[in-house]
Amino acid sequence: MSTSPPSPPSPLRLRHAYGFAVFNALSFQVILGGPMVLYAKSLEASATVLGIVAGMMPLLTISQIPAAAYLDRIGYKRFVVVGWSARIFFAFLMALTPLTGPWIGNTGRLILLLVLLFGFNLCRGIASSAWLPWITGLVPLELRGRYLAGDQAASNGASFVCFLVVATVLGAGGFLPSPARPWQFVLAFAFSGIMGVVSLRFLKRMPDTPVPHAERSGRGKVPWLAIATHPPFRRLLELNAVWSLAFGGLTTFVVAFLKSGADLPDGSILMLMAVQFIGGLGAYWFGGRRLDLHGSKPAFGFLMIAGCLVAGGWFFMAAGVWATRIPLVLGFIVPLGLLNALHSAANNRLAMAIVPRMGRNHFFALFMVVWQVTLGLSPVLWGLLIDTVGGFHTRFLGLDWNRYSLFFALVMVSFVAAFRASLRLEEPQAAPVETLLRDLFVQEPRRLFTRVLGRNA
Repeated sequence: MSTSPPSPPSPLRLRHAYGFAVFNALSFQVILGGPMVLYAKSLEASATVLGIVAGMMPLLTISQIPAAAYLDRIGYKRFVVVGWSARIFFAFLMALTPLTGPWIGNTGRLILLLVLLFGFNLCRGIASSAWLPWITGLVPLELRGRYLAGDQAASNGASFVCFLVVATVLGAGGFLPSPARPWQFVLAFAFSGIMGVVSLRFLKRMPDTPVPHAERSGRGKVPWLAIATHPPFRRLLELNAVWSLAFGGLTTFVVAFLKSGADLPDGSILMLMAVQFIGGLGAYWFGGRRLDLHGSKPAFGFLMIAGCLVAGGWFFMAAGVWATRIPLVLGFIVPLGLLNALHSAANNRLAMAIVPRMGRNHFFALFMVVWQVTLGLSPVLWGLLIDTVGGFHTRFLGLDWNRYSLFFALVMVSFVAAFRASLRLEEPQAAPVETLLRDLFVQEPRRLFTRVLGRNA
Protein backbone atom coordinates (compact mmCIF):
# COMPACT_ATOMS: atom_id res chain seq x y z
CA MET A 1 0.00 0.00 0.00
CA SER A 2 1.30 3.40 -0.88
CA THR A 3 2.31 5.64 2.00
CA SER A 4 2.08 8.89 0.03
CA PRO A 5 -0.60 11.41 1.02
CA PRO A 6 -3.49 11.09 1.50
CA SER A 7 -2.95 7.48 2.52
CA PRO A 8 -3.31 5.55 5.79
CA PRO A 9 -0.87 7.60 7.94
CA SER A 10 -3.38 10.44 8.32
CA PRO A 11 -5.15 10.57 11.74
CA LEU A 12 -8.52 10.15 10.01
CA ARG A 13 -7.54 6.85 8.36
CA LEU A 14 -6.01 5.54 11.61
CA ARG A 15 -8.99 6.41 13.83
CA HIS A 16 -9.88 2.71 13.96
CA ALA A 17 -6.35 1.90 15.18
CA TYR A 18 -6.82 4.33 18.07
CA GLY A 19 -10.28 2.87 18.75
CA PHE A 20 -8.74 -0.59 18.87
CA ALA A 21 -6.06 0.68 21.29
CA VAL A 22 -8.72 2.07 23.64
CA PHE A 23 -10.99 -0.99 23.85
CA ASN A 24 -8.10 -3.45 23.72
CA ALA A 25 -6.65 -1.76 26.81
CA LEU A 26 -10.04 -1.91 28.54
CA SER A 27 -9.91 -5.66 27.91
CA PHE A 28 -6.33 -6.77 28.52
CA GLN A 29 -5.63 -4.68 31.63
CA VAL A 30 -8.04 -6.87 33.59
CA ILE A 31 -6.44 -10.14 32.48
CA LEU A 32 -2.81 -9.06 32.38
CA GLY A 33 -2.73 -6.36 35.05
CA GLY A 34 -3.37 -5.78 38.73
CA PRO A 35 -6.86 -7.39 38.89
CA MET A 36 -5.45 -10.77 37.85
CA VAL A 37 -2.58 -10.43 40.35
CA LEU A 38 -5.09 -9.70 43.11
CA TYR A 39 -7.26 -12.67 42.09
CA ALA A 40 -4.24 -15.00 42.13
CA LYS A 41 -3.28 -13.52 45.49
CA SER A 42 -6.80 -14.27 46.80
CA LEU A 43 -6.15 -17.92 45.84
CA GLU A 44 -3.04 -17.86 48.08
CA ALA A 45 -0.56 -17.80 45.20
CA SER A 46 3.11 -17.50 46.18
CA ALA A 47 5.39 -14.76 44.86
CA THR A 48 6.80 -17.25 42.35
CA VAL A 49 3.32 -18.04 41.01
CA LEU A 50 2.54 -14.31 40.87
CA GLY A 51 5.71 -13.91 38.81
CA ILE A 52 4.50 -16.65 36.44
CA VAL A 53 1.09 -14.97 36.12
CA ALA A 54 2.71 -11.64 35.33
CA GLY A 55 5.39 -13.11 33.08
CA MET A 56 3.32 -15.53 31.02
CA MET A 57 2.22 -12.96 28.43
CA PRO A 58 5.71 -11.74 27.52
CA LEU A 59 7.18 -15.24 27.79
CA LEU A 60 4.74 -16.64 25.22
CA THR A 61 5.77 -13.97 22.76
CA ILE A 62 8.34 -16.60 21.77
CA SER A 63 5.54 -18.07 19.64
CA GLN A 64 6.19 -15.20 17.21
CA ILE A 65 9.31 -17.00 15.98
CA PRO A 66 7.48 -19.89 14.25
CA ALA A 67 4.43 -17.69 13.47
CA ALA A 68 6.47 -15.21 11.39
CA ALA A 69 6.92 -17.80 8.64
CA TYR A 70 3.15 -17.81 7.93
CA LEU A 71 2.54 -14.07 7.63
CA ASP A 72 3.19 -14.09 3.86
CA ARG A 73 0.51 -16.70 3.23
CA ILE A 74 -2.16 -15.48 5.63
CA GLY A 75 -1.67 -11.71 5.62
CA TYR A 76 -1.16 -9.23 8.44
CA LYS A 77 -4.74 -8.20 9.17
CA ARG A 78 -6.26 -11.67 9.01
CA PHE A 79 -3.51 -13.03 11.26
CA VAL A 80 -4.22 -10.47 13.98
CA VAL A 81 -8.02 -10.72 13.75
CA VAL A 82 -8.09 -14.52 14.11
CA GLY A 83 -5.67 -14.47 17.05
CA TRP A 84 -7.54 -11.72 18.88
CA SER A 85 -10.85 -13.58 18.41
CA ALA A 86 -9.39 -16.69 20.05
CA ARG A 87 -7.98 -14.58 22.86
CA ILE A 88 -11.43 -13.16 23.68
CA PHE A 89 -12.81 -16.70 23.95
CA PHE A 90 -10.30 -17.48 26.72
CA ALA A 91 -11.22 -14.24 28.53
CA PHE A 92 -14.84 -15.37 28.80
CA LEU A 93 -13.72 -18.79 30.09
CA MET A 94 -11.68 -17.05 32.80
CA ALA A 95 -14.82 -15.22 33.89
CA LEU A 96 -16.23 -18.62 34.92
CA THR A 97 -13.17 -19.67 36.94
CA PRO A 98 -14.14 -17.95 40.24
CA LEU A 99 -17.42 -19.90 40.24
CA THR A 100 -15.65 -23.27 40.40
CA GLY A 101 -14.46 -22.85 44.01
CA PRO A 102 -17.01 -25.16 45.65
CA TRP A 103 -15.82 -28.05 43.45
CA ILE A 104 -12.07 -27.66 43.02
CA GLY A 105 -10.90 -25.31 45.79
CA ASN A 106 -8.17 -22.67 45.65
CA THR A 107 -5.44 -24.92 44.28
CA GLY A 108 -7.66 -26.25 41.52
CA ARG A 109 -8.81 -22.77 40.56
CA LEU A 110 -5.23 -21.56 40.46
CA ILE A 111 -4.22 -24.42 38.13
CA LEU A 112 -7.26 -23.80 35.90
CA LEU A 113 -6.44 -20.10 35.83
CA LEU A 114 -2.86 -20.78 34.73
CA VAL A 115 -4.07 -23.10 31.95
CA LEU A 116 -6.51 -20.50 30.61
CA LEU A 117 -3.90 -17.75 30.90
CA PHE A 118 -1.56 -19.92 28.87
CA GLY A 119 -4.16 -20.24 26.09
CA PHE A 120 -4.99 -16.52 26.21
CA ASN A 121 -1.36 -15.47 25.98
CA LEU A 122 -0.42 -18.07 23.37
CA CYS A 123 -3.12 -16.73 21.02
CA ARG A 124 -1.95 -13.19 21.71
CA GLY A 125 1.69 -14.07 21.10
CA ILE A 126 1.03 -15.76 17.75
CA ALA A 127 -1.26 -13.00 16.49
CA SER A 128 0.99 -10.12 17.56
CA SER A 129 3.75 -11.29 15.20
CA ALA A 130 1.83 -9.47 12.45
CA TRP A 131 1.23 -6.23 14.35
CA LEU A 132 4.55 -4.38 13.91
CA PRO A 133 4.97 -5.30 10.22
CA TRP A 134 1.35 -4.20 9.64
CA ILE A 135 1.82 -0.83 11.40
CA THR A 136 5.19 -0.28 9.70
CA GLY A 137 3.44 -0.55 6.35
CA LEU A 138 0.70 1.88 7.41
CA VAL A 139 2.73 4.65 9.08
CA PRO A 140 5.77 6.36 7.48
CA LEU A 141 8.96 6.96 9.45
CA GLU A 142 8.47 10.71 9.90
CA LEU A 143 5.10 10.19 11.64
CA ARG A 144 5.83 7.07 13.70
CA GLY A 145 6.90 8.85 16.87
CA ARG A 146 3.65 10.81 17.00
CA TYR A 147 1.50 7.81 16.10
CA LEU A 148 3.19 5.45 18.59
CA ALA A 149 3.07 8.03 21.39
CA GLY A 150 -0.58 8.73 20.58
CA ASP A 151 -1.31 5.01 20.62
CA GLN A 152 0.28 4.75 24.07
CA ALA A 153 -1.69 7.76 25.32
CA ALA A 154 -4.98 6.25 24.08
CA SER A 155 -4.12 2.91 25.66
CA ASN A 156 -3.15 4.47 28.97
CA GLY A 157 -6.23 6.66 29.11
CA ALA A 158 -8.41 3.59 28.60
CA SER A 159 -6.37 1.64 31.15
CA PHE A 160 -7.02 4.37 33.71
CA VAL A 161 -10.76 4.10 33.12
CA CYS A 162 -10.52 0.29 33.24
CA PHE A 163 -8.84 0.29 36.64
CA LEU A 164 -11.40 2.73 38.06
CA VAL A 165 -14.25 0.52 36.85
CA VAL A 166 -12.70 -2.73 38.06
CA ALA A 167 -11.55 -1.18 41.36
CA THR A 168 -15.16 -0.14 42.01
CA VAL A 169 -16.37 -3.64 41.16
CA LEU A 170 -13.80 -5.16 43.52
CA GLY A 171 -14.75 -2.93 46.43
CA ALA A 172 -12.88 0.37 46.34
CA GLY A 173 -14.06 3.01 48.75
CA GLY A 174 -15.98 0.58 50.95
CA PHE A 175 -18.94 0.27 48.56
CA LEU A 176 -18.47 -3.50 48.38
CA PRO A 177 -17.00 -6.03 50.80
CA SER A 178 -13.23 -6.26 51.13
CA PRO A 179 -11.43 -8.47 50.26
CA ALA A 180 -13.16 -9.04 46.94
CA ARG A 181 -15.48 -12.04 46.61
CA PRO A 182 -15.54 -14.52 43.70
CA TRP A 183 -18.63 -13.01 42.04
CA GLN A 184 -16.86 -9.63 41.89
CA PHE A 185 -13.98 -11.19 39.94
CA VAL A 186 -16.56 -12.82 37.62
CA LEU A 187 -17.89 -9.35 36.77
CA ALA A 188 -14.36 -7.99 36.24
CA PHE A 189 -13.33 -10.79 33.85
CA ALA A 190 -16.67 -10.63 31.98
CA PHE A 191 -16.08 -6.91 31.47
CA SER A 192 -12.71 -7.80 29.92
CA GLY A 193 -14.34 -10.19 27.45
CA ILE A 194 -17.03 -7.69 26.40
CA MET A 195 -14.49 -4.94 25.82
CA GLY A 196 -12.45 -7.42 23.76
CA VAL A 197 -15.44 -8.00 21.48
CA VAL A 198 -15.79 -4.24 20.93
CA SER A 199 -12.06 -3.88 20.22
CA LEU A 200 -12.36 -6.57 17.55
CA ARG A 201 -14.91 -4.45 15.66
CA PHE A 202 -12.39 -1.61 15.38
CA LEU A 203 -9.60 -4.02 14.41
CA LYS A 204 -11.63 -5.35 11.49
CA ARG A 205 -12.15 -1.79 10.17
CA MET A 206 -8.43 -0.95 10.02
CA PRO A 207 -6.99 -0.84 6.48
CA ASP A 208 -4.89 -3.83 5.50
CA THR A 209 -1.48 -3.63 3.85
CA PRO A 210 0.01 -6.34 1.62
CA VAL A 211 3.32 -8.00 2.42
CA PRO A 212 5.88 -6.27 0.15
CA HIS A 213 7.98 -8.62 -1.96
CA ALA A 214 11.22 -7.44 -0.28
CA GLU A 215 9.83 -8.41 3.13
CA ARG A 216 8.69 -11.92 2.21
CA SER A 217 10.37 -14.56 4.31
CA GLY A 218 10.64 -17.25 1.69
CA ARG A 219 10.77 -20.96 2.49
CA GLY A 220 14.47 -21.48 3.20
CA LYS A 221 16.25 -21.71 6.52
CA VAL A 222 16.04 -18.45 8.50
CA PRO A 223 19.51 -17.03 9.37
CA TRP A 224 18.64 -16.23 12.99
CA LEU A 225 22.28 -15.79 14.04
CA ALA A 226 22.92 -13.24 11.30
CA ILE A 227 19.73 -11.40 12.26
CA ALA A 228 20.62 -11.33 15.96
CA THR A 229 24.17 -10.10 15.32
CA HIS A 230 23.26 -7.28 12.91
CA PRO A 231 25.12 -4.50 14.85
CA PRO A 232 22.42 -1.81 15.37
CA PHE A 233 19.80 -4.50 15.97
CA ARG A 234 22.01 -6.40 18.44
CA ARG A 235 22.54 -3.28 20.57
CA LEU A 236 18.78 -2.71 20.69
CA LEU A 237 18.26 -6.32 21.80
CA GLU A 238 20.86 -5.89 24.54
CA LEU A 239 19.16 -2.76 25.83
CA ASN A 240 15.77 -4.45 25.89
CA ALA A 241 17.11 -7.40 27.86
CA VAL A 242 18.51 -5.13 30.60
CA TRP A 243 15.49 -2.79 30.59
CA SER A 244 13.13 -5.74 30.95
CA LEU A 245 15.06 -7.08 33.93
CA ALA A 246 14.82 -3.65 35.59
CA PHE A 247 11.18 -2.82 34.81
CA GLY A 248 9.57 -6.23 34.36
CA GLY A 249 8.78 -6.94 38.00
CA LEU A 250 8.08 -3.41 39.20
CA THR A 251 4.31 -3.23 38.74
CA THR A 252 3.69 -6.76 39.99
CA PHE A 253 5.70 -6.38 43.16
CA VAL A 254 4.58 -2.83 43.84
CA VAL A 255 1.08 -4.37 44.03
CA ALA A 256 2.41 -7.19 46.24
CA PHE A 257 4.26 -4.68 48.47
CA LEU A 258 1.15 -2.53 48.91
CA LYS A 259 -0.88 -5.66 49.69
CA SER A 260 1.54 -7.43 52.05
CA GLY A 261 3.87 -4.66 53.21
CA ALA A 262 1.33 -1.84 53.55
CA ASP A 263 -1.78 -4.04 54.14
CA LEU A 264 -4.06 -2.03 51.82
CA PRO A 265 -7.40 -3.51 50.63
CA ASP A 266 -7.74 -4.77 47.04
CA GLY A 267 -9.98 -1.95 45.81
CA SER A 268 -7.69 0.73 47.21
CA ILE A 269 -4.65 -0.86 45.59
CA LEU A 270 -6.39 -0.91 42.20
CA MET A 271 -7.42 2.73 42.60
CA LEU A 272 -3.79 3.62 43.33
CA MET A 273 -2.45 1.52 40.44
CA ALA A 274 -4.94 3.18 38.07
CA VAL A 275 -3.10 6.45 38.60
CA GLN A 276 0.00 5.11 36.81
CA PHE A 277 -1.91 5.41 33.55
CA ILE A 278 -2.23 9.17 34.07
CA GLY A 279 1.55 9.15 33.70
CA GLY A 280 1.14 7.11 30.51
CA LEU A 281 -1.11 9.84 29.10
CA GLY A 282 1.93 12.12 29.23
CA ALA A 283 3.68 9.97 26.62
CA TYR A 284 2.13 11.95 23.75
CA TRP A 285 3.18 15.32 25.18
CA PHE A 286 6.63 14.03 26.10
CA GLY A 287 7.34 11.71 23.22
CA GLY A 288 5.23 12.49 20.16
CA ARG A 289 7.07 15.47 18.70
CA ARG A 290 10.32 14.89 20.58
CA LEU A 291 10.80 11.33 19.39
CA ASP A 292 10.56 12.45 15.78
CA LEU A 293 12.74 15.51 16.46
CA HIS A 294 15.50 14.10 18.69
CA GLY A 295 15.24 10.35 18.09
CA SER A 296 14.70 7.37 20.40
CA LYS A 297 18.23 7.12 21.82
CA PRO A 298 18.10 10.21 24.08
CA ALA A 299 14.62 9.17 25.26
CA PHE A 300 16.10 5.85 26.42
CA GLY A 301 18.80 7.65 28.40
CA PHE A 302 16.21 9.81 30.13
CA LEU A 303 14.05 6.77 30.88
CA MET A 304 16.81 4.87 32.63
CA ILE A 305 17.72 7.84 34.84
CA ALA A 306 14.06 8.37 35.74
CA GLY A 307 13.59 4.63 36.37
CA CYS A 308 16.45 4.58 38.85
CA LEU A 309 14.92 7.52 40.75
CA VAL A 310 11.47 5.89 40.82
CA ALA A 311 12.86 2.57 42.09
CA GLY A 312 14.77 4.57 44.69
CA GLY A 313 11.51 6.05 46.00
CA TRP A 314 9.98 2.59 46.45
CA PHE A 315 13.21 1.42 48.12
CA PHE A 316 13.00 4.16 50.75
CA MET A 317 9.38 3.21 51.48
CA ALA A 318 10.18 -0.50 51.75
CA ALA A 319 13.25 0.28 53.88
CA GLY A 320 11.20 2.26 56.39
CA VAL A 321 12.83 5.63 55.67
CA TRP A 322 9.55 7.04 54.32
CA ALA A 323 6.13 6.06 55.60
CA THR A 324 3.92 4.40 52.99
CA ARG A 325 1.40 7.24 52.81
CA ILE A 326 -1.06 7.64 49.96
CA PRO A 327 0.32 11.00 48.63
CA LEU A 328 3.86 9.58 48.52
CA VAL A 329 2.69 6.33 46.91
CA LEU A 330 0.88 8.33 44.22
CA GLY A 331 4.03 10.33 43.54
CA PHE A 332 5.92 7.16 42.63
CA ILE A 333 3.10 5.32 40.87
CA VAL A 334 2.42 8.03 38.26
CA PRO A 335 5.94 7.83 36.73
CA LEU A 336 5.55 4.06 36.22
CA GLY A 337 2.99 4.73 33.49
CA LEU A 338 5.16 7.31 31.74
CA LEU A 339 8.21 5.02 31.84
CA ASN A 340 6.33 2.11 30.31
CA ALA A 341 4.47 4.12 27.65
CA LEU A 342 7.47 6.14 26.52
CA HIS A 343 9.72 3.09 26.41
CA SER A 344 7.20 1.24 24.24
CA ALA A 345 6.89 4.16 21.80
CA ALA A 346 10.66 4.81 21.59
CA ASN A 347 11.46 1.10 21.35
CA ASN A 348 9.04 0.33 18.51
CA ARG A 349 10.05 3.49 16.65
CA LEU A 350 13.76 2.64 16.76
CA ALA A 351 13.11 -0.95 15.67
CA MET A 352 11.07 0.28 12.69
CA ALA A 353 13.92 2.60 11.74
CA ILE A 354 16.87 0.19 11.92
CA VAL A 355 15.36 -3.12 10.80
CA PRO A 356 16.30 -3.94 7.16
CA ARG A 357 13.47 -4.47 4.66
CA MET A 358 14.76 -7.90 3.66
CA GLY A 359 13.41 -10.43 6.17
CA ARG A 360 11.65 -7.72 8.18
CA ASN A 361 9.03 -10.13 9.55
CA HIS A 362 11.72 -12.26 11.20
CA PHE A 363 13.61 -9.23 12.53
CA PHE A 364 10.45 -7.96 14.19
CA ALA A 365 9.65 -11.41 15.56
CA LEU A 366 13.08 -11.74 17.18
CA PHE A 367 12.89 -8.16 18.47
CA MET A 368 9.56 -8.80 20.19
CA VAL A 369 10.67 -12.17 21.55
CA VAL A 370 13.84 -10.83 23.19
CA TRP A 371 12.00 -7.80 24.57
CA GLN A 372 8.94 -9.66 25.84
CA VAL A 373 10.55 -12.93 26.95
CA THR A 374 13.07 -11.11 29.14
CA LEU A 375 10.17 -8.96 30.36
CA GLY A 376 8.35 -12.19 31.25
CA LEU A 377 11.35 -13.83 32.91
CA SER A 378 11.95 -10.75 35.02
CA PRO A 379 8.99 -11.11 37.45
CA VAL A 380 9.56 -14.87 37.66
CA LEU A 381 13.20 -14.35 38.67
CA TRP A 382 12.32 -11.53 41.06
CA GLY A 383 9.53 -13.69 42.51
CA LEU A 384 11.99 -16.53 43.16
CA LEU A 385 14.32 -14.06 44.88
CA ILE A 386 11.52 -12.65 47.05
CA ASP A 387 10.35 -16.15 48.03
CA THR A 388 13.94 -17.17 48.82
CA VAL A 389 14.48 -14.13 51.04
CA GLY A 390 11.12 -14.86 52.66
CA GLY A 391 10.74 -13.37 56.14
CA PHE A 392 14.37 -12.24 56.40
CA HIS A 393 14.68 -8.88 58.11
CA THR A 394 17.60 -6.92 59.50
CA ARG A 395 18.50 -3.29 60.09
CA PHE A 396 21.73 -1.91 58.66
CA LEU A 397 22.88 1.67 57.98
CA GLY A 398 19.60 2.94 59.33
CA LEU A 399 17.61 0.95 56.74
CA ASP A 400 15.25 -2.00 57.06
CA TRP A 401 16.55 -4.75 54.78
CA ASN A 402 13.73 -7.11 53.86
CA ARG A 403 12.54 -8.90 50.73
CA TYR A 404 10.96 -5.80 49.20
CA SER A 405 13.70 -3.29 50.02
CA LEU A 406 16.27 -5.72 48.60
CA PHE A 407 14.16 -6.11 45.45
CA PHE A 408 13.87 -2.36 44.85
CA ALA A 409 17.60 -1.84 45.52
CA LEU A 410 18.52 -4.42 42.87
CA VAL A 411 16.07 -2.81 40.43
CA MET A 412 17.95 0.48 40.86
CA VAL A 413 21.21 -1.28 39.96
CA SER A 414 19.52 -2.78 36.88
CA PHE A 415 18.43 0.67 35.67
CA VAL A 416 22.03 1.91 35.95
CA ALA A 417 23.12 -1.00 33.73
CA ALA A 418 20.30 -0.16 31.28
CA PHE A 419 21.51 3.45 31.06
CA ARG A 420 24.99 2.26 30.09
CA ALA A 421 23.45 0.01 27.42
CA SER A 422 21.44 2.95 26.01
CA LEU A 423 24.66 4.87 25.33
CA ARG A 424 25.78 2.14 22.89
CA LEU A 425 22.68 2.34 20.68
CA GLU A 426 23.10 3.20 17.00
CA GLU A 427 20.54 5.64 15.58
CA PRO A 428 21.18 7.94 12.61
CA GLN A 429 20.89 11.64 13.49
CA ALA A 430 19.91 11.01 17.11
CA ALA A 431 20.54 13.92 19.47
CA PRO A 432 22.52 13.55 22.73
CA VAL A 433 20.48 12.98 25.88
CA GLU A 434 21.58 16.45 27.05
CA THR A 435 19.66 17.99 24.13
CA LEU A 436 16.47 16.23 25.18
CA LEU A 437 16.93 17.27 28.82
CA ARG A 438 17.49 20.87 27.74
CA ASP A 439 14.32 20.74 25.63
CA LEU A 440 12.31 19.32 28.54
CA PHE A 441 13.58 21.36 31.46
CA VAL A 442 14.75 24.63 29.89
CA GLN A 443 13.08 25.25 26.54
CA GLU A 444 9.64 23.78 27.38
CA PRO A 445 9.20 25.85 30.59
CA ARG A 446 10.30 28.90 28.62
CA ARG A 447 7.66 28.20 25.94
CA LEU A 448 4.97 27.73 28.59
CA PHE A 449 6.03 30.94 30.33
CA THR A 450 5.85 32.99 27.16
CA ARG A 451 2.41 31.54 26.32
CA VAL A 452 1.12 32.53 29.75
CA LEU A 453 2.33 36.07 29.10
CA GLY A 454 0.64 36.05 25.69
CA ARG A 455 3.85 36.34 23.70
CA ASN A 456 5.09 34.34 20.73
CA ALA A 457 7.34 31.46 21.75
